[in-house]
Parts: sequence; structure tokens; C-alpha cells
Amino acid sequence: MKTKMLAGSFFFCLGFILMGIVSTEAQDSTKPNFIIIYTDNLGYGDIEPFGSTVHRTPHLNRMAAEGRKFTHFCVTAGVCTPSRASIMTGCYSQRVGMHHNPRDGWVLRPVSPYGLNPEEVTIAEVLKDEGYATAMVGKWHLGDQPEFMPTQQGFDYFFGIPYSDDMTQAAGERVAARLNRPGFPNIGNAPWPPLPLMENDTVIEAPVDRNGLTKRYTEMANAWIEKHKDEPFFLYFPQAMPGSTSTPFSSPEFRGKSKNGPWGDSIEELDWSQGQILDKLVELGIDQKTLVIWTSDNGAPIRPEPGNISRGSNQPLHGRGYTTSEGAFRVPTIMWWPETVPANTTCDELCTTMDLLPTFAKLAGGAAPQDRIIDGHDIEKLITGDEGEKSPYEAFFYYDGVQMQAVRSGPWKLFLPLESFRNHPHFSKKKGDSGKALLFNVVEDIASEDNVAADHPEIVARLTALAEKGKEDLGHEKNRGAGQRAIGKVENPQPQVLK
Repeated sequence: MKTKMLAGSFFFCLGFILMGIVSTEAQDSTKPNFIIIYTDNLGYGDIEPFGSTVHRTPHLNRMAAEGRKFTHFCVTAGVCTPSRASIMTGCYSQRVGMHHNPRDGWVLRPVSPYGLNPEEVTIAEVLKDEGYATAMVGKWHLGDQPEFMPTQQGFDYFFGIPYSDDMTQAAGERVAARLNRPGFPNIGNAPWPPLPLMENDTVIEAPVDRNGLTKRYTEMANAWIEKHKDEPFFLYFPQAMPGSTSTPFSSPEFRGKSKNGPWGDSIEELDWSQGQILDKLVELGIDQKTLVIWTSDNGAPIRPEPGNISRGSNQPLHGRGYTTSEGAFRVPTIMWWPETVPANTTCDELCTTMDLLPTFAKLAGGAAPQDRIIDGHDIEKLITGDEGEKSPYEAFFYYDGVQMQAVRSGPWKLFLPLESFRNHPHFSKKKGDSGKALLFNVVEDIASEDNVAADHPEIVARLTALAEKGKEDLGHEKNRGAGQRAIGKVENPQPQVLK
């Protein structure tokens, strides 16, 4: 009798366990997958869906036809490191201390003691807590010391380079020679090592062949997707190209094939890569449960001569990357999620990379961190095309490092009067320009050509007040903001080298 009772209890408990497993699997099956493709320095006008007539991007054309274009999707900085900090944390880079540091300045360099503070909560950590497999393939650039690497910031797997592909050993030697001292830039640190390709926390090649990065990344990304197709996953795929070098890299199959030299070659290979990802999702039958986002970390950085787009195009927007222009902050963005994102549609509302963390968290069944300020918003209804849905931003701030230069509210963008600046998209130090307020309607005046500040003093006053609140919270120049948090720092940083 006792044996029968024990057996009955065993099977009763087993039944509950199995029911729990089935319930968990059913719950997990409703969780969408997320893929972010984050290109490097791709300009607003560099792909066909956003107006390019030079670069052939058939797979992105397909993505736009089957998905939704975002014409006012912004990053939070016109340069790599702070932009990437925002997409990871859902915060302005000023909030998390990744906008500037005394050793490297505006972007992290190799062998830096600084990086994204491990106390920050990343989008990968939020999704990992919801049962997601997480991976990063590509360019990190948020700290190359072990404490700051992707595997310590919520990613189960990392394959890629720890910083920009132009930060090679030879580049470090040129910098050191220019400064007439070893190391870079001002604390006698170790010289830059050969550009390392890493798998998880180990350097597996150094120097890596940059010509093969796009292809290798794509193959690795697709292999990882196939391995995790039966569970909810998050893939962060920050491509290295078109990159920061004067001559972007591409595979032999694409080299010399475009109408725009190495820049065009690299973009057309990126388009091929995107096609490979979309096709893999369809092949595996998981396309209808996967949200794919294509975007860029900032606009094309080089100011071209009229008609010269050999280093990219931000047209029809004004300005270049590495500034606070629309050409630096507004990036070409397409979202694709068959049967959920409405096909062949456009969203003209302001939203940003900071919004991805809270949006993904909600879609995954969780929530953004509640114990700290998160600057992003849930934009699910903008993604799914709900009629009448508006931008969640009362104010959006444009910083050049420590200096707030502009603020946007609705269609209005106000450049604040500044007498001193590192760089400015509308004023020149060489010309002796003095600061004055500039107001543009960036919806109607897409090229930011018509300063209407004199015609709208009430709008200037309202946006100026919003900027003052932002400065108090996020800081401005030498004044630290009340809401800023600390950057991560280690002692005695060491280079990532092949062992």
C-alpha cells in the first residue's frame, strides 16, 4: 500500500513538473526573438530605401517593402562609444558616464582603463533574466578590459573585435610618434596591440583580416541563430563596416563591384549579409516571431565635397557624423517582423536607440530596470503602426561630448547659443562665428536650411527651458548633472593579445 502511495505521489509530482515544462515552453514560444544590426558610420542616404541611387541594396529594399521605415530614428551621439552605450543601457551616454573620460576623450581607445560600468543593466541582461539566449557578433567598443567585455555585460557568447577596426597597432604607433611618447594618449599606457579577433574572452587571431569580417560575422551569426532557433534569443550584431577607415574593407566577391569604390563595396556586402540573415529566419520558420532592426551607430562622418559621396552620404539631411547635426544623429532604420510590423509603411515620429531596451523588455514579458533612471520609452505601438501614436519625447538632447548643443521637441530643433565649442554643424571657429540661437523645423525643412528663430520667440523660449532642465540632469560642460552615474574604471589595464 505504501509503495503504491509513493508511486502515485511520484507520478503526481512528475505530472506537475511536466505540466510546468510544457507551460514554460508554451510561454517561451510566445516570446519574440530580437536581432539588432548596428552598422558603423552608415549615412542616412547610403541605402536605397533612404534615397541612394548609387549603392545597390536589394535585400534592404525587400526589408523595407516587408517592414517599416523610421525616418526620425535617432542615436544619442554622433560618434561610436557613446552611441553604443545608449543602445545597451537605454540611457543617454551622459547618464552612464560614457560620453567622455580624461584618458581617451570622446571614444574609448585600446588598453583603456575605462568602460561601461558593470553596475549598469544592459539590454542583454534584461532579456537574459527573461529566459533569452544572448549573443553579440561584431564591434563592441565599450571597454576592452575583462571586466567590461560583452560576456560580463549579459551576453552568453561574443565573437568580434573589442573596439573600432581602425584602431590597429600601426595606427597606435602613428599616434605615439605624433605625441613623441610611447602609448596613447597621455598616461604612458601600453602601445596598441595588433587588432584582435575574440571569441568570448579569448583572442583567437591577431591581427585579424578586416576584409573578411562582414562575411565571417554573417556566417557566425547565422550559425548561432540556427543553434538557438527553438528558444527565445537576442542577437546584437554591430557590423564593423563601412567603418572609420579611409578605405573600407570588403570580401573579394564584392571588391570593385559597386559604383562608389570601397565605401560602396562595403555597403553592398552589408546588404548581402542582411539578406543572409532574413533568409535564414525564413528557412528556419521563425521569421514571424523575430523582430529585426537595421540601423547605424551614427551618420557618415566625413564632410564630402559637393557631389562626392566616396565616404558616405547623409543626404538630404544637413551635416556630417561626429557633430550634432541631423546627419549625425538621424540614421537609416528599418524594422521587420512579418505579420506584426505592417509591411511597406513609414513612421515619421521621433524615437531613439534608447527605446529598444524598454520596448524589448515589455515584449519579452518583463520590464525595464525600476531602480534607476532609464531615458528610453516603450515604442511598441510605433513599431506595430498603431494609428495616431505619437513620439514619447517631450525633449530630446543633442550633446557633443560634455556640451549640450541642441534640443528637439516635436518638429522643432533649437541650437543653443554657444560662444565656445569643440565643433559645431552650423558655426566655424576659423570664421570667428559667434554663438546665436538657431531654430529649424526638421520635419518640413529636412536640410535645416531656414533658421526661423526670429519668427518663433515663444518656441525658442520653451525649448531653452527644456534644455536647462536637461543640463541640470545630464550635465553641461564643467557642470556635472544631478542624474549622472559613474563610468567603469580598472587599474593597470592590459592589451588584448594572442597568447
